[in-house]
Amino acid sequence: RDGVLITAVTLPRRPKWYDETTGSGQPMSRIAVMQGTYLAVYPGRVCHFWTTHPRSSCHFCSTGLNVGTIESADKSVQDVLETVRAARRENNITYVHFNTGYMQGGELEFLTPFVREVKKKTGLMAGVQTTPAPDLRDYDRLARLGVNNVSFCFELWDRERLAEVCPGKSAEIGQERYLEAIRYCRRLFPAVNGEIIAGLEPPEKTIEGIRWITRHGAQPTVCVFRPCLGTDYEDLPPPDADALVPVFREQYEACIRNGVPIGIAPNIKVSLVVLPEEGRYLATDQSAAFRLKEWRNQAIKTAFRAYFNFQLSRQK
Repeated sequence: RDGVLITAVTLPRRPKWYDETTGSGQPMSRIAVMQGTYLAVYPGRVCHFWTTHPRSSCHFCSTGLNVGTIESADKSVQDVLETVRAARRENNITYVHFNTGYMQGGELEFLTPFVREVKKKTGLMAGVQTTPAPDLRDYDRLARLGVNNVSFCFELWDRERLAEVCPGKSAEIGQERYLEAIRYCRRLFPAVNGEIIAGLEPPEKTIEGIRWITRHGAQPTVCVFRPCLGTDYEDLPPPDADALVPVFREQYEACIRNGVPIGIAPNIKVSLVVLPEEGRYLATDQSAAFRLKEWRNQAIKTAFRAYFNFQLSRQK
């Protein structure tokens, strides 16, 4: 920065399994992709908001540009399982993330066969990210499958700004439904995430959202807005990095203050969002009480990793 080297950056190499095919002939690179060190799977059709007239998708979203082109829109459970196993062999993945767009209900039912098979056959951690289910009791069934994490992208804390940026999501679902789902799921799953975008609303609004998420025992994940080619917001500038420092500081400190476990799962480094534990370098709270809570988090992390490795060894 300004001619001064801050840190070295190493880009991950392209996985060899990207050039392999499944038993049905599908290129594995069209079944799932590496996002950092975990595997991301989008099994379903394009989000409903991309199909409305006029289109009501989130203005920053590129999903409708990818599904059916870069990614296959027709993925079988067996295709996904074979791809997960290939990623496990080469990349030593520990976590598989299943995601869908809005399907007007039925998202969890659609994902269940994929999640069930991956959990049963691999023992890897699995997460699910969808719009909130119409009947929150559906999450009880998802928890019984052994899902480790559910996440909810309510995008922005400022509701007026949400209506501008995400017209379909705001009108048909509404922010309150997301918050209700977070509260409900917190008692069911080991980890629940509320995902929010930094850079499309004032930083203080994003911080308000982070504080709500952590007060309810969930983890905040922050995605920094980046203008993607082909989207409605492709010409908007990305946010100033310095302006977001307080956001990432609060993301970490709020988790520690509220006793929300972070950084617990092994080998998860994410390419698209900033994880709470990555803000520890920005923390300014040096009180004894805060440090004690950090030590507690580290103890939970050590214990869980030993347990997870033991469970995986039983799968072999």
